[in-house]
Amino acid sequence: MDLSSVTQEDGSRFYETPKGVRYPSVTTVVGYEKREFFKEWRAKNPEESKRILAKGTKVHSLIEDYLNNKEVTCKEHFRALEQFHALKPLLHNINKIYMQEISLWSDALMLAGRVDCIGEYKGIPSVIDFKTSKRLKSKDQIEDYFCQTTAYAIMWQERTGIPIKQIVVLITTDNGEIQEYVENPLRFVGILKEKIDLYFDELIKVTDQ
Repeated sequence: MDLSSVTQEDGSRFYETPKGVRYPSVTTVVGYEKREFFKEWRAKNPEESKRILAKGTKVHSLIEDYLNNKEVTCKEHFRALEQFHALKPLLHNINKIYMQEISLWSDALMLAGRVDCIGEYKGIPSVIDFKTSKRLKSKDQIEDYFCQTTAYAIMWQERTGIPIKQIVVLITTDNGEIQEYVENPLRFVGILKEKIDLYFDELIKVTDQ
Protein backbone atom coordinates (compact mmCIF):
# COMPACT_ATOMS: atom_id res chain seq x y z
CA MET A 1 0.00 0.00 0.00
CA ASP A 2 1.96 2.99 -1.23
CA LEU A 3 1.87 5.99 -3.52
CA SER A 4 4.17 6.08 -6.52
CA SER A 5 5.25 9.73 -6.42
CA VAL A 6 5.01 12.96 -4.44
CA THR A 7 5.36 16.45 -5.93
CA GLN A 8 5.33 19.99 -4.57
CA GLU A 9 3.71 22.84 -6.51
CA ASP A 10 3.50 26.37 -5.10
CA GLY A 11 3.44 25.13 -1.52
CA SER A 12 0.91 22.36 -2.20
CA ARG A 13 1.67 18.64 -2.14
CA PHE A 14 0.28 16.11 -4.61
CA TYR A 15 0.44 12.32 -4.67
CA GLU A 16 0.07 9.91 -7.55
CA THR A 17 -1.72 6.64 -6.82
CA PRO A 18 -0.58 3.27 -8.22
CA LYS A 19 -3.25 3.69 -10.92
CA GLY A 20 -1.75 7.01 -11.99
CA VAL A 21 -4.45 9.22 -10.46
CA ARG A 22 -3.14 12.48 -8.97
CA TYR A 23 -4.65 13.68 -5.69
CA PRO A 24 -3.83 16.66 -3.43
CA SER A 25 -2.58 15.92 0.06
CA VAL A 26 -4.88 15.99 3.06
CA THR A 27 -2.86 18.77 4.70
CA THR A 28 -2.99 20.87 1.53
CA VAL A 29 -6.78 20.66 1.33
CA VAL A 30 -7.59 20.90 5.04
CA GLY A 31 -5.27 23.90 5.48
CA TYR A 32 -6.29 25.64 2.26
CA GLU A 33 -8.14 28.52 3.95
CA LYS A 34 -5.06 29.39 6.03
CA ARG A 35 -2.47 28.92 3.29
CA GLU A 36 -1.77 32.63 2.73
CA PHE A 37 -1.38 33.33 6.44
CA PHE A 38 1.19 30.56 6.89
CA LYS A 39 2.96 31.43 3.63
CA GLU A 40 3.40 35.00 4.84
CA TRP A 41 4.51 33.88 8.30
CA ARG A 42 7.15 31.52 6.86
CA ALA A 43 8.45 34.32 4.63
CA LYS A 44 8.82 36.65 7.63
CA ASN A 45 10.26 33.97 9.95
CA PRO A 46 12.36 31.64 7.77
CA GLU A 47 14.75 30.49 10.51
CA GLU A 48 12.00 29.87 13.06
CA SER A 49 10.03 28.00 10.41
CA LYS A 50 13.01 25.74 9.69
CA ARG A 51 13.59 25.16 13.42
CA ILE A 52 9.98 24.16 14.04
CA LEU A 53 9.95 21.84 11.03
CA ALA A 54 13.24 20.18 12.01
CA LYS A 55 12.15 19.66 15.61
CA GLY A 56 8.76 18.29 14.62
CA THR A 57 10.36 15.87 12.16
CA LYS A 58 12.81 14.67 14.82
CA VAL A 59 10.10 14.13 17.44
CA HIS A 60 8.12 12.06 14.94
CA SER A 61 11.23 10.02 14.18
CA LEU A 62 11.84 9.36 17.88
CA ILE A 63 8.23 8.26 18.37
CA GLU A 64 8.42 5.95 15.37
CA ASP A 65 11.63 4.34 16.65
CA TYR A 66 10.14 3.90 20.11
CA LEU A 67 6.97 2.25 18.79
CA ASN A 68 9.15 -0.03 16.63
CA ASN A 69 11.10 -1.06 19.75
CA LYS A 70 14.28 0.57 18.47
CA GLU A 71 16.82 2.44 20.56
CA VAL A 72 15.80 6.08 20.98
CA THR A 73 18.74 8.48 20.71
CA CYS A 74 19.00 12.15 19.78
CA LYS A 75 22.33 13.84 20.41
CA GLU A 76 21.79 16.73 18.03
CA HIS A 77 18.36 17.93 19.21
CA PHE A 78 17.92 17.83 22.99
CA ARG A 79 14.60 19.73 22.94
CA ALA A 80 13.08 17.12 20.61
CA LEU A 81 14.20 14.38 23.01
CA GLU A 82 12.59 16.25 25.92
CA GLN A 83 9.30 16.53 24.06
CA PHE A 84 9.40 12.85 23.15
CA HIS A 85 9.98 11.80 26.78
CA ALA A 86 7.12 14.03 27.92
CA LEU A 87 4.78 12.25 25.51
CA LYS A 88 5.87 8.71 26.42
CA PRO A 89 3.15 8.10 29.06
CA LEU A 90 0.49 8.62 26.37
CA LEU A 91 2.36 6.37 23.91
CA HIS A 92 1.86 3.53 26.40
CA ASN A 93 -1.85 3.69 25.53
CA ILE A 94 -1.08 2.36 22.04
CA ASN A 95 -1.76 -1.33 22.58
CA LYS A 96 -1.36 -2.62 19.04
CA ILE A 97 0.07 -1.06 15.88
CA TYR A 98 -1.37 -1.87 12.47
CA MET A 99 0.75 0.51 10.39
CA GLN A 100 3.13 3.46 10.85
CA GLU A 101 4.05 6.21 8.40
CA ILE A 102 2.18 4.74 5.48
CA SER A 103 0.67 6.35 2.38
CA LEU A 104 -3.10 6.26 2.00
CA TRP A 105 -5.55 7.63 -0.54
CA SER A 106 -9.27 7.77 -1.16
CA ASP A 107 -10.99 7.77 -4.53
CA ALA A 108 -14.18 8.89 -2.78
CA LEU A 109 -12.55 11.92 -1.14
CA MET A 110 -10.03 12.46 -3.97
CA LEU A 111 -7.31 12.98 -1.35
CA ALA A 112 -4.06 11.29 -0.39
CA GLY A 113 -1.51 11.57 2.38
CA ARG A 114 0.79 9.93 4.88
CA VAL A 115 -0.57 8.92 8.28
CA ASP A 116 1.50 8.81 11.49
CA CYS A 117 0.03 5.69 13.05
CA ILE A 118 -2.96 3.38 12.81
CA GLY A 119 -3.47 1.01 15.69
CA GLU A 120 -5.38 0.38 18.88
CA TYR A 121 -5.44 3.20 21.41
CA LYS A 122 -6.71 1.96 24.76
CA GLY A 123 -7.94 -1.09 22.90
CA ILE A 124 -9.93 0.77 20.21
CA PRO A 125 -8.94 0.88 16.49
CA SER A 126 -7.73 4.46 15.93
CA VAL A 127 -5.93 6.88 13.68
CA ILE A 128 -3.23 8.40 15.90
CA ASP A 129 -1.58 11.71 15.05
CA PHE A 130 1.46 13.16 16.82
CA LYS A 131 1.86 16.93 16.99
CA THR A 132 4.45 19.32 18.42
CA SER A 133 3.46 22.80 19.54
CA LYS A 134 4.92 25.86 21.23
CA ARG A 135 1.97 25.93 23.64
CA LEU A 136 -1.18 24.08 24.67
CA LYS A 137 -4.03 24.00 22.14
CA SER A 138 -7.77 24.20 22.74
CA LYS A 139 -10.08 21.84 20.88
CA ASP A 140 -11.32 24.71 18.70
CA GLN A 141 -7.75 25.45 17.60
CA ILE A 142 -7.13 21.98 16.22
CA GLU A 143 -10.18 21.40 14.06
CA ASP A 144 -7.83 20.86 11.10
CA TYR A 145 -6.10 18.03 12.98
CA PHE A 146 -9.44 16.30 13.54
CA CYS A 147 -10.30 16.71 9.86
CA GLN A 148 -6.93 15.26 8.84
CA THR A 149 -7.32 12.21 11.03
CA THR A 150 -10.92 11.74 9.90
CA ALA A 151 -9.73 11.73 6.29
CA TYR A 152 -7.15 9.06 7.14
CA ALA A 153 -9.84 6.99 8.89
CA ILE A 154 -11.96 7.09 5.72
CA MET A 155 -8.94 6.24 3.57
CA TRP A 156 -7.99 3.30 5.77
CA GLN A 157 -11.47 1.80 5.65
CA GLU A 158 -11.67 2.34 1.90
CA ARG A 159 -8.33 0.61 1.33
CA THR A 160 -8.68 -2.21 3.88
CA GLY A 161 -12.36 -2.57 4.77
CA ILE A 162 -11.46 -2.13 8.46
CA PRO A 163 -13.48 0.61 10.22
CA ILE A 164 -11.81 3.12 12.53
CA LYS A 165 -13.73 3.86 15.72
CA GLN A 166 -11.81 6.88 16.97
CA ILE A 167 -9.27 9.55 16.08
CA VAL A 168 -6.53 10.50 18.52
CA VAL A 169 -4.36 13.63 18.55
CA LEU A 170 -1.41 13.64 20.95
CA ILE A 171 0.38 16.96 21.45
CA THR A 172 3.70 17.66 23.13
CA THR A 173 4.71 21.28 23.76
CA ASP A 174 8.02 23.13 24.00
CA ASN A 175 7.74 23.36 27.81
CA GLY A 176 6.96 19.66 28.30
CA GLU A 177 3.20 19.82 28.65
CA ILE A 178 1.14 17.18 26.85
CA GLN A 179 -2.42 16.88 25.59
CA GLU A 180 -4.62 13.98 24.57
CA TYR A 181 -7.65 14.51 22.35
CA VAL A 182 -9.84 11.51 21.54
CA GLU A 183 -12.82 11.99 19.21
CA ASN A 184 -15.33 10.13 17.05
CA PRO A 185 -14.41 10.69 13.37
CA LEU A 186 -18.10 10.81 12.41
CA ARG A 187 -18.30 14.21 14.12
CA PHE A 188 -15.95 15.75 11.56
CA VAL A 189 -17.07 14.19 8.28
CA GLY A 190 -19.29 17.17 7.48
CA ILE A 191 -16.57 19.72 8.27
CA LEU A 192 -14.06 17.75 6.20
CA LYS A 193 -16.48 17.72 3.25
CA GLU A 194 -16.85 21.51 3.49
CA LYS A 195 -13.08 21.93 3.32
CA ILE A 196 -12.79 19.56 0.36
CA ASP A 197 -15.59 21.35 -1.49
CA LEU A 198 -13.95 24.73 -0.85
CA TYR A 199 -10.60 23.53 -2.21
CA PHE A 200 -11.99 22.04 -5.41
CA ASP A 201 -14.38 24.96 -5.99
CA GLU A 202 -11.41 27.36 -5.77
CA LEU A 203 -9.39 25.08 -8.06
CA ILE A 204 -12.16 25.21 -10.68
CA LYS A 205 -12.26 29.03 -10.46
CA VAL A 206 -8.51 29.28 -11.03
CA THR A 207 -8.68 26.83 -13.95
CA ASP A 208 -11.49 28.80 -15.58
CA GLN A 209 -9.62 32.12 -15.42
